[in-house]
Amino acid sequence: MFTQADIHAQLAAMGAPQDRPVIIHTSLRAVGEVEGRGDGFLDALIAYFTAQGGLCCIPAHNWNNLSHPERITLDLTKAETCIGTLPNLAAARPEGHRSLHPTHSTTVFGDAERAEAFISGEPTNMTSTGPEGCYGRLYREDGCVLLIGVGQERNTYIHAVEEMLGVPNRISAESREATIRLPSGEIIRRPLYYHKNVGITPFISYQYPKYEPAFRHHGCITDGQVGYAPAMLCSARGIYDVVKLIYERSGGIELLADATPLDEAYWK
Repeated sequence: MFTQADIHAQLAAMGAPQDRPVIIHTSLRAVGEVEGRGDGFLDALIAYFTAQGGLCCIPAHNWNNLSHPERITLDLTKAETCIGTLPNLAAARPEGHRSLHPTHSTTVFGDAERAEAFISGEPTNMTSTGPEGCYGRLYREDGCVLLIGVGQERNTYIHAVEEMLGVPNRISAESREATIRLPSGEIIRRPLYYHKNVGITPFISYQYPKYEPAFRHHGCITDGQVGYAPAMLCSARGIYDVVKLIYERSGGIELLADATPLDEAYWK
């Protein structure tokens, strides 16, 4: 069993920052048994990443509800997400600050004023991971993405990078109505332009691992271990710069329609 002190030591060994926002995607099963189980692991993450004024950000997505008009897209009277145990635990924490994005909400822990500022752009964010929301702020505040036991296919931030760069065929031309139920019970309705998919896979993000050799070549990834799980600490600005380089060198052609590795000429 790993103690919280063990988790802190592993994060420190890979140079994980404690003074900046870090968005964390995790497979609890890959981590193994931690003192206090899932809640204990979450406690360890929060304590570490907020120790020097940073923000611990846990995705709390509900994108699956957008395809079901009969459902509330984001119901803040419930601690429910569609992406696993740790996000559900985080969404249930009263000290967490959950953003008002209907499909790509984020639960943020840390200084209350800073956390509220970090999520402040979400109510008017018209796309899934727009530049004015949490994922755009990750770039502006020189934050990181921490992947624990999962690969780049779970790196939602790359969606935001593609939005910021204007990569075509990523955002729907038409909107859908999204609904948000506030803790008071009030329901907000708003249009949302959502991620569309290209290629042979159900989700474009399944091809994001194709970027990993380029990220590594440019020093955007620091490897480590959290519990038993392999971990990748990814620089938000580094990822943006590399995807921008690839997009520009390729002339804007579609590179993620299949599993063919990226031409090294685009990134070396």
